Amino acid sequence: MNSARARTGRPRSTEADRAILDATRAALVELGWGKLTMGDVAARAGVAKTTLYRRWAGKSELVVDAVAALFDEHLELPDLGSLTADIEGVVLRFAALLERPETKTALMAVVAESTRDDALRARIRCAIVDRQKRLVLIGRERAQERGELPPEEDAAAAARNADLIFDVIAGAVVHRALVSAEPVDKEWARGFTTLLVGGLSPVPPLPGRV
Repeated sequence: MNSARARTGRPRSTEADRAILDATRAALVELGWGKLTMGDVAARAGVAKTTLYRRWAGKSELVVDAVAALFDEHLELPDLGSLTADIEGVVLRFAALLERPETKTALMAVVAESTRDDALRARIRCAIVDRQKRLVLIGRERAQERGELPPEEDAAAAARNADLIFDVIAGAVVHRALVSAEPVDKEWARGFTTLLVGGLSPVPPLPGRV
């Protein structure tokens, strides 16, 4: 079959997608996860409900993409001239993003839902986690160019290290901001970065022991 003839319907509209994702985030803040419906999002975005279902199978997938768009638009790695300054900068930007009501509500909701839905967990990993790992790769490359970090010749080891760095930073900030509900301020970001970059100091021996 001719591939051009096999395609049906209109091309996706970037403006419509943006309106839908904006409406999703607004509805989440106002209604919460339990009361959010595809119909409500469609009404807010000014599109037919069928338009949503052509793009997303259900509200879980829609909310993940709404969160992913926020991360793509607002989370960047600043170039502040040093590895420590760059890490402190991205930690503070990440924390500020998590403080937004729409981010906080959506992220907590989809993470909770994903504990019972393997497909949703995979979508979160693909749409949010894997895409944001680029920040680690950018930061590492900059630090290597400055001579702050050694080059990594083993590609597999470098990939594992990037995953670990991402997990440590993202896990610490999310736990601090959303689980412990403690402030991620400049002092905390500086202390966290010092620990991350410098590692734990050797524990001094106890008196009387060699």
